[in-house]
Amino acid sequence: MLNFLSRRTMKGEKATAKTSLLESWSPGGFLRATLRFFQFVMAVVVIGLYAQDLRKAQQQGKYADAKWVYAVFVGSLSAFLALVFALPLVKSWMFFYLDALVCFFWVVVFGIFGRMYLPLKPDDDEAARDNSPGVVRMKRAAWIDMTNMLLWFFSAVYGAFVFWKWRKERTVFTGRAESHV
Repeated sequence: MLNFLSRRTMKGEKATAKTSLLESWSPGGFLRATLRFFQFVMAVVVIGLYAQDLRKAQQQGKYADAKWVYAVFVGSLSAFLALVFALPLVKSWMFFYLDALVCFFWVVVFGIFGRMYLPLKPDDDEAARDNSPGVVRMKRAAWIDMTNMLLWFFSAVYGAFVFWKWRKERTVFTGRAESHV
């Protein structure tokens, strides 16, 4: 009954170069893993940049501004989804609409903080009153928001492309599969 255990293999399933991890990676899989890694790293950077202002406000007994809370939320969501979509067994291209939604969230974050900080110069009177190094940090944070937006845009476009390509493939279920004789 369990003859395959004594031979340590199953009939017809021999280890080949195609079954090893490195040999089974396609250029698309490498691109996806690299993109998800950068999405995760940049999301963690954004969490760190905005969360320190939230912590400072909490220590001073002030309220947490909704803009900063939203930025940390989007960064946390992005980090979580980047980790989940980086898993090898998850076909993340099937969830390209989630990538597009997160891209939209990053557009909103970039719009909020880009409008607030990009027009300011660190030498302005208003900026000097608001701590010039903080303004420079928030200007950099706005550009990082834009980078996150572009990373999620690229993953949404790539996922949509693979999804529509996959829909047109021949399968056994559609009746358009090649016959195996």
